[in-house]
Amino acid sequence: LGHDDPAAALTWLNSWGCRIRYPRPGEPDLFGPGLRAWTARWYPRLPGPDARLGSLTDEELAPLGDCFAELAAVRAGPAERPRTLGATAASKLLHGLRPHTLVPWDEAIARKLHGARDAGAYVAHQRLNGEWARLVLAGSGMDEDGIAMLYGCPGRPLAKMLDDYAYITLTRSDTQ
Repeated sequence: LGHDDPAAALTWLNSWGCRIRYPRPGEPDLFGPGLRAWTARWYPRLPGPDARLGSLTDEELAPLGDCFAELAAVRAGPAERPRTLGATAASKLLHGLRPHTLVPWDEAIARKLHGARDAGAYVAHQRLNGEWARLVLAGSGMDEDGIAMLYGCPGRPLAKMLDDYAYITLTRSDTQ
């Protein structure tokens, strides 16, 4: 996922079910300028593309709360139907930008694990998933690629596998 193409980011988010309305002809694009401003401020401060979920320190995690909050606040709807990007879409976009490092969430996961969907809860979610990643890696004696191969999903980041687990156990359990 490119960080410098708001139209591609919006298409990608909607492919994940975010349902963010595209601007109609003649409407101003609110999402594009907002995402570009966020990118200028925050993209250089994200963990590097080679960082892994289980390796982030508290010092690296701390600024992610403000990063997440500002992204979630990006306007994504016209004045007559105002909306922001929101917590779920922001977490998904951050995961798309750093798939091996940052874990997405949905409302059910956020509320059940952290009681909120704010900046503090986002950092707590990354910290918790980092702990899980270290436990999985140490307990299995494998690296991320080995775990992905074991579960038949080669190339799938551990961050996404942990999200899959949370989705199945926390979100899907509510619908069954």
